[in-house]
Amino acid sequence: MDVDAYVAEHGGQWRRLNQLCAQRRLDPAEVDELVALYQRATTQLSVLRSRSPDPVLVSELSQVVLRARARLTSRPRPSWSAVRRFLAADLPGAIWRAAPWWCAVATAFTLLTFTLMWFVADNPETAAAFIGDEEAARLVESGFAGYYTEFSAPTFAFHLWTHNAWLAAKCLAAGVLIVPVGYLLWQNAVNIGVVGGVMVSYGREDVFFGLITPHGLLELTGVFVAAGVGLRIGWAWIAPPEQLTRGQAVARAGRDGVLVTVGLVGLFAVSAVIEAFVTPAPLPVAVRVTIGATAWLAFLAYVLVLGSAAPPDQEVATGDLR
Repeated sequence: MDVDAYVAEHGGQWRRLNQLCAQRRLDPAEVDELVALYQRATTQLSVLRSRSPDPVLVSELSQVVLRARARLTSRPRPSWSAVRRFLAADLPGAIWRAAPWWCAVATAFTLLTFTLMWFVADNPETAAAFIGDEEAARLVESGFAGYYTEFSAPTFAFHLWTHNAWLAAKCLAAGVLIVPVGYLLWQNAVNIGVVGGVMVSYGREDVFFGLITPHGLLELTGVFVAAGVGLRIGWAWIAPPEQLTRGQAVARAGRDGVLVTVGLVGLFAVSAVIEAFVTPAPLPVAVRVTIGATAWLAFLAYVLVLGSAAPPDQEVATGDLR
């Protein structure tokens, strides 16, 4: 085998392959060229290994092939632009597209909760049926307020964060089946409605609303968003748009579900910090409520401003996350 002739014939391709491996960004045409040159180089390396006694040449071409393989198979580097795109467009857009669903969930949940609260407050004997007279008295005297100071604030915040994130994940995952989401929401509505009704019936509505409002606005909104997005996934399976197959519709809604799941981790972290550090703080009720309401309104503004500017559903890619 004439090694010099072989190098003269293919050396330009090896140098071009090396050049492509060194470039930071490649356009689609250059990626195709990189793949083609890599495939040729691996074949040529095999030829050299079997026919050429020149170890230096084999080593040099092996290094070029390894660099090309690493460039083709390596994971993309983390990019701050991807994080900015997620926070500024992908996440608020996904929440905004599901707004009719989670707004409907929020309305139904609020009506149900206040109906239960009014019924229990107007019929104090029902508290015994739900939690018992002794438990109701203990709840009013110290149990409800004591819940927020039972553990240290950091421990309490971590517990709340994981609990709420897990509840949201269940709502999102169960959305395709519709019914489990309703059951999870019903459980929470009954819990808040009964406890609130007991507190109101004993004339302690100031304590109840003063403690639950600072964190509850943001926390419950996160649950509503999770439930609404989950139900949207389920509805995509039941009634997909005409231009999409059932699988494509579920995949599109499911992609938004993944985005929202990641985003809600941050939202529940904020609500957990408010509940653990602000709710039980020795501050005037107005100050605590203002802090919670500010965080809640900031989230709604974030979704409204950035979400409404995001691409409409039909323009969002249905494949992997960008």
